[in-house]
Amino acid sequence: MSKTESSGGPAPSTEQEAHVYTDGASTGSRGPGGYGAVILYPEGATEEISGGEQYTTNLRMEITAACVALETMDEGYTVTVYSDASYLVNCMRRGWYEKWRENGWLNYRKAPVANRDLWERLLRATQRHGEVRWRKVKGHSRSIGAHKSGNDRADELAVVAKRLALQHFSLV
Repeated sequence: MSKTESSGGPAPSTEQEAHVYTDGASTGSRGPGGYGAVILYPEGATEEISGGEQYTTNLRMEITAACVALETMDEGYTVTVYSDASYLVNCMRRGWYEKWRENGWLNYRKAPVANRDLWERLLRATQRHGEVRWRKVKGHSRSIGAHKSGNDRADELAVVAKRLALQHFSLV
């Protein structure tokens, strides 16, 4: 198993378990975008993080949200990351990045892996923690679920950051 699924050492205590909700948003296929993350710490504290870029994609913002959240936290947590981005969750849970690294960061088509810089950053960020688990949640759902409020708040943060990036872009 990879470091993102199991540390191989003794199980960390539950008081060091944190939950992170992430989301990304962008305008069109390329353009202004934003990311949002909500970190729920074991002691009950909540931290919200957001930011944006003027020229980006939704996937870049999804990955960035996870990177920033894991980098912001102190080291050593057991972290469960909840995301509505299937590609992000599948890559991390299924270890697609391992094959990419073995192939010199080429995908199965022998083309360079998109967003390599962010995948490498994310892998470094996961190494800061005892264990990082990845969970897919249904995004933008009208039904009530266990993770709806965290996912909705991360989405709100990402959309606001995208709007700010769009305004800044329009003013330049």
